[in-house]
Amino acid sequence: MKIDGGTTAWMLTATALVLLMTPGLAFFYGGMTRAKSVLNMMLMSFVSIVTVTVAWVLYGHSLTFTDNGGALLNGFVGGLDALGLQSLVERATKPDGTGMPSLVFSAFQLTFAIITVALISGAVADRARFGSWVLFTVVWATVVYFPVAHWVWGGGWLYSLGVEDFAGGTVVHINAGAAALALALVLGRRTGWGREPMRPHNLPLVLLGAGLLWFGWFGFNAGSELAVDGTAGLAFMNTQIAAAVAAGAWLVVERVRDGHATSLGAASGAVAGLVAITPACGFVDPWAALVIGAVAGSACAYAVGLKYRLGFDDSLDVVGVHLVGGVLGAVSLGFLAAYPALEQQGAGLLYGGGLRQLGLQVLGPVAVGVYSFAATWVIAKVVDRVAGFRITAEEEITGIDVTSHAETGYDLGTVHASGATSSGGPAVTGAEKAEKAEKAEKAERAERKVEA
Repeated sequence: MKIDGGTTAWMLTATALVLLMTPGLAFFYGGMTRAKSVLNMMLMSFVSIVTVTVAWVLYGHSLTFTDNGGALLNGFVGGLDALGLQSLVERATKPDGTGMPSLVFSAFQLTFAIITVALISGAVADRARFGSWVLFTVVWATVVYFPVAHWVWGGGWLYSLGVEDFAGGTVVHINAGAAALALALVLGRRTGWGREPMRPHNLPLVLLGAGLLWFGWFGFNAGSELAVDGTAGLAFMNTQIAAAVAAGAWLVVERVRDGHATSLGAASGAVAGLVAITPACGFVDPWAALVIGAVAGSACAYAVGLKYRLGFDDSLDVVGVHLVGGVLGAVSLGFLAAYPALEQQGAGLLYGGGLRQLGLQVLGPVAVGVYSFAATWVIAKVVDRVAGFRITAEEEITGIDVTSHAETGYDLGTVHASGATSSGGPAVTGAEKAEKAEKAEKAERAERKVEA
């Protein structure tokens, strides 16, 4: 089939927009960490671009979007017909009649895999060994992301049933959120968590990252139509509506609950709205996007506090925003879906659909969430046993940027032989650092004994 120039140009643009989201995420996460961890946090996102790209080219696309020839096994994972992407080069365009080059479609889907892996890193900020994280990204993408994407988008069992996920609420956000919870539990809480303030060190960086995510998300959602048509326009508008309303809803919650609205709340609210509208953007009317945004912004504003009640250290609220927001968006389709795209998909209850679609919209998040959590738990335990997944308390207190990368995000002054910094503050000696680390370890051991 002849290549459609308009569709191809739009999908190349959408692919670049989605790839930009991962550096945007790096800024967003980096600003939310402490100053001594910013480079490590950002590098965890950037290295995902490297590792997932290689895995995708070698076998990821094939496991996600090809047929393995066996009806039962094909429901779970794809085959090996596109290893190295060579078959996509030979087949100039997709066989679906869109006129899009097969390699462009593959590149677009690759960017989704990259950011899904990067999202998980926010749950373990400040404390994961970089080498172990690199290993984790490859194994997790192989064992979890590629099969789950096949389930929902590649002709797998959830696709066959008719689960609706327009742009990745289940495949990306619920998948990453459940994995983040498992990884945070395996690695444990940061040294001093609950006793020391661990506030974002650079809120302008957070807002910059949120802006880049918001910008890139138009490619994420509207691009998922894989065409230049009215549905792409609907997805584009619904994306803007939900993000704006959710940001406002989060600010209202903060104002009522805390007495003041914050820039971090605005950024987090916008991301929560973007997460929630992702599975629904091409299936719902604009008024429904208003509802989804309002519910997501409000609910996620409260959900991020659950980690303190339940005692798990999800450093940058991946669970509260992506898992909770993804579930809200996916389940909302059981009520609000107006434009089912496939024969096996149905409308929501408010549009005359029955309970079947609502049941499917519950089944999808549950199946993906349980599988992702369980598989991630096992992967993290194996990586921890093989390579050690967590840095030491002394490294954590000193700062993972210095101990793991021999760099700092900010020039805070040069240490002189006199024991003072150029900024006038006293230098911290190695003995003092060791003593502080020893005290922190004793406090952590005591706290674990009390919990036991």
